[in-house]
Amino acid sequence: MSLGLIYKNNEHILDEKEENGVPFLSYPMLEKTGVVYHGFSTRLGGVSKGPCATMNISTTRGDDPQAVAENCRRIAAAIGVRAEDLTYTHQTHTTNVAVVKEQDRGRRFMETDGLVTDVPGICLVTFYADCVPLYFVDPVKKVIGLSHSGWRGTVHKMGKVTVETMSREYGTDPKDIYAAIGPSICQDCYEVSEDVIDEFRQYFEQKLWPELFYRKENGKYQLNLWKANEAVLTEAGIPKKQIAVTNVCTHCNPEILFSHRATGNKRGNLSAFLALKEE
Repeated sequence: MSLGLIYKNNEHILDEKEENGVPFLSYPMLEKTGVVYHGFSTRLGGVSKGPCATMNISTTRGDDPQAVAENCRRIAAAIGVRAEDLTYTHQTHTTNVAVVKEQDRGRRFMETDGLVTDVPGICLVTFYADCVPLYFVDPVKKVIGLSHSGWRGTVHKMGKVTVETMSREYGTDPKDIYAAIGPSICQDCYEVSEDVIDEFRQYFEQKLWPELFYRKENGKYQLNLWKANEAVLTEAGIPKKQIAVTNVCTHCNPEILFSHRATGNKRGNLSAFLALKEE
């Protein structure tokens, strides 16, 4: 199938899939581990109306709760998990990472931007509309992580915090992790002010700056969150060959993906999903 997405390059990073009329995106690299169900939603395949049309599972966008519940059922079935096993963040641009246990199945973690678990069946869920989804799969220890990383999360190295949590709680060796940087705003579309860049200068080595940002004639900067997060993940010890970096920009695809920069607050949210398969 083809959703008509605009890609930034011709590399085969993502697959476009559809189950029962519900399209979603997936990473071949994560699929090849054989231990997870995962996906990234689009705007399509749901029942929501208005600005949230049609596939939104976020309860924070003013959407009809019955529509959200039906969307949860549809996207969960498409990805291969149960709607009652969806376990959510309530994101506030922190680097707070919660450890999800069996008794947490189906709950929402407040003021939390990352989740890790070793419990099969629990599906971790995070929300987006330009910020960066980070997926982590350790097929050796059978541990997963899923984190939301906007510019604040990126500058404070949310990806590294997630890896450190997996290592501390479950003994994960970063060299065993397969990671994916999900659909989010690209450098061409992401203009920021100098105060944001000053933070990146503080937390990222100077040798990386040319890859991460450049200054324009208007005094603003174009920031590359994809490269920044790739640098964070390699700093955390994940081999570069085990990191899949998206080539899909949310802002470049506003008809297919929700984008805050494209539509402001009148929108739904995209969602990332990651679950360990039950044996």
